[in-house]
Amino acid sequence: MMKYVIALIAFGATMSHAYAQYVMPQPTRHEARNAAYVAKAQQDKAVAAGATITATDLREHLSIIASDGFAGRETGSAGQHRAAGYIAGEFQKIGLTPAGDDGTYFQHITFDNNAWEQTYVVANGQRYKHLKDFYTFPSLNQNNPVQFAEAVTFLGYGIDDDAYSDYKGRDVSTEVVMIYSGEPRDQAGNSYITGDATNSKWTDNIRPKLEAAGKHGVKTVLIIDPDINKNIDRYRRFLIGGRLALPQDTDDAAPTMANSLFISPGMAKAILGKRMKKVIKARKKIEADGRPKTVRIPAQLQIVQQKDSEGVPSYNILGYLEGSDPQLKDELLVISAHYDHLGTRGEDIFNGADDNGSGTSTIIEVAEALVEAKRWGVGPRRSVLFLLVTAEEKGLLGSEYYVNHPKYPLANTIADINVDMVGRVDQVYEAQDNPYYIYVIGSDRLSTDLHNINERVNKQYTDLTLDYKYNAEDDPNRYYYRSDHYNFAELGIPSIFFFNGTHDDYHRATDTVEKINFEKMETIGRLVYHLALDLTTRAERIKVDVKP
Repeated sequence: MMKYVIALIAFGATMSHAYAQYVMPQPTRHEARNAAYVAKAQQDKAVAAGATITATDLREHLSIIASDGFAGRETGSAGQHRAAGYIAGEFQKIGLTPAGDDGTYFQHITFDNNAWEQTYVVANGQRYKHLKDFYTFPSLNQNNPVQFAEAVTFLGYGIDDDAYSDYKGRDVSTEVVMIYSGEPRDQAGNSYITGDATNSKWTDNIRPKLEAAGKHGVKTVLIIDPDINKNIDRYRRFLIGGRLALPQDTDDAAPTMANSLFISPGMAKAILGKRMKKVIKARKKIEADGRPKTVRIPAQLQIVQQKDSEGVPSYNILGYLEGSDPQLKDELLVISAHYDHLGTRGEDIFNGADDNGSGTSTIIEVAEALVEAKRWGVGPRRSVLFLLVTAEEKGLLGSEYYVNHPKYPLANTIADINVDMVGRVDQVYEAQDNPYYIYVIGSDRLSTDLHNINERVNKQYTDLTLDYKYNAEDDPNRYYYRSDHYNFAELGIPSIFFFNGTHDDYHRATDTVEKINFEKMETIGRLVYHLALDLTTRAERIKVDVKP
């Protein structure tokens, strides 16, 4: 009888479980994850504040930020200005203090927009065309409507270095000079500057040559480029369209650069004529003994580099949350994301839902959670600056402008947390059916504290897969150098960059809201929140203990 009763109980339990499975489906991974987090919130006010970061609120923000009404948020466009107004309005609702110019949330920037109106060269009666015979960068040149010259001076490689100088003892002020790219090497391939096969700065970057030429009063540098066709294709978008640049401060002590044109070997030969043989001979002598040689060649030149320049107004958006501890509130954590994107191309709108509407929305939600934590008495002891920057897509210009014109001393800035693309799942993790991951970049580059704290906070609260693939120093994508945190890291400020990886919609009109995983965003937002709370409430400021 007892066995029958036990069997009946077991059968009933089995049937009850089966029935429960039918009428009460098992929670999804996100529901289970969220339930565990909310359970902690019942006992912990700090977690309760973090629980205000929700997929629902993130969707609401992103549906506005990545809408057609903001027209892709191109830097300086009316759509971007509308987006800036929305973000500032949310900061005001949350209760952040305006930290921009004149008591507003806006840090005003008027970028220089450089584009060629016309550029050509006439040499010895022959006209040469841009993007065919030569190329020249608007952003590297001053407006030069017309220049006439009756001679060209061959000046070797255009280098002015302690180990080797083409300028020593030579007056080339106001002249047009012609140089080779790269640097002189001996027959074994060793540089006369570095002493071995490695490149010096004179090969890796054209700016030192243009700065040296400007220092010595050279008007224009003609650089012989043997790979001209490849480089025209490589740099075409910077050569055709206008490119934004940071405004030059009136007290800027940056060296003046000479104007420059990269010319084909054929164009060089046509300019020099029969004297090309003298130039080749001079170059061979330089390579043979490492001693500079110059040749002055008569030539009739007309150089036109006429620019169409106009200012492009835009804004960084700054909201400030003061720390609660009088002894620590002068120290500052920056939490950053860029809110600009690519605008429109014809009828296509590049809404940039993932890039970087996702990061922008996340910052708004994290700001709200930290304000709630402060209201409940468990908020930041140090202060926090929420920094939404412009012109990231133009070369990290908004964040560069901020670090050059900080509203709070950079010496007091303890770290930067940067959020750029956190709403999608890349192919690697899609194949694993695991959306709960994030690529972490830069956390250990300057501070082991920052890395260890992020690891611990994630384990305690969010349990994401932290992937350091793109943090490798030999990462060919070089993502560490490609988002706004880098302008802080370059100045020695510990920085961490959260990133979901790229996908087929990256920088396409198809990067839209319906493809966003808001549950994933919710979890990443909570990680950012808890990391920020830890960094701003701990007794000691995190240490910079890694050499860059």
